[in-house]
Amino acid sequence: MYQFFVNEDAIRGLDAVITGSDVNHIKNVLRMKVGDEIALSNGADGKEYHVGITEFKEDAVICKVRFVKEDGAELPSRIYLFQGLPKADKMELIIQKAVELGAYEVVPVAMERCVVKLDEKKAKKKQERWQAIAEAAAKQSKRGIIPKVTSVMSYREALNYAEKQADIRLLPYELAKGMGETRKILEAITPGESIAFFVGPEGGFETEEVEMAVENGFRTITLGKRILRTETAGMTMLSILGYLLEQEEKS
Repeated sequence: MYQFFVNEDAIRGLDAVITGSDVNHIKNVLRMKVGDEIALSNGADGKEYHVGITEFKEDAVICKVRFVKEDGAELPSRIYLFQGLPKADKMELIIQKAVELGAYEVVPVAMERCVVKLDEKKAKKKQERWQAIAEAAAKQSKRGIIPKVTSVMSYREALNYAEKQADIRLLPYELAKGMGETRKILEAITPGESIAFFVGPEGGFETEEVEMAVENGFRTITLGKRILRTETAGMTMLSILGYLLEQEEKS
């Protein structure tokens, strides 16, 4: 079933209206007809609205709500991925997979060992591109929201932002204590607690950055004995957290 995102006020009771670029996509690309069913999300309440198309207008698709799926695809906790800016187009892959795996928000961070340096103009253009990738990934994975990709932050800005947003703050680090300690930290997280974790760029974290994070309430954890690429670390962490949170929610 195809899924589309609409504004909050686009769904009122049993009536739903689709506008914007999706109208052309539904009519002329997918060639859908009256009676066909699609899924809508308003990007706010996490619900999935199954609607039937009742009418096509020049600039709108009119629908009726048939069923509302209350327990959508969202994780029971908000997870914030703070990603050190990687080289080339790796950030696009990271954002796409982070959205598929349930991240609530992705924060690009300029860290000491980042090779990529973006000026204000380039950063704004990149952010727009990254947000479009997040939206496409949200549609593909049937998310209930479109995760936000923030503007690029400095390391200090990112630490302060994480402190405001997250109950649990984690730093995957190759010199962290063994897996036993990491298991205790992760298994103590309960559904509903917001989580922030940082992933370093290709060169990893500077010692001073790790110390700053610990001073700001972060706990260092390990992702195993092997050194993971920056584009792999975030996916690994999100997979682990998603498994633990959804398992806990069902038990």
